[in-house]
Amino acid sequence: MSFQHDDLLALARTEMPFGKYSGKPLIRLPEEYLLWFQNKGFPPGKLGELMALALLIRSEGLESLIEPLMPGNRR
Repeated sequence: MSFQHDDLLALARTEMPFGKYSGKPLIRLPEEYLLWFQNKGFPPGKLGELMALALLIRSEGLESLIEPLMPGNRR
């Protein structure tokens, strides 16, 4: 998986557009939910890429890297 700094910003600022967790920031989706999508297939396009990145970051325990980039957080 290859990603850019802009992908980290997008991950910090993109909300889930549908389903049970609609409106929740992607980085804060439950890991089990992201794993379910991984098994069933992530949505196509940028949303799926960001969800896969969220799973990678969550599974490695690196959410703290995204927190400063989230809206409302000051650097």
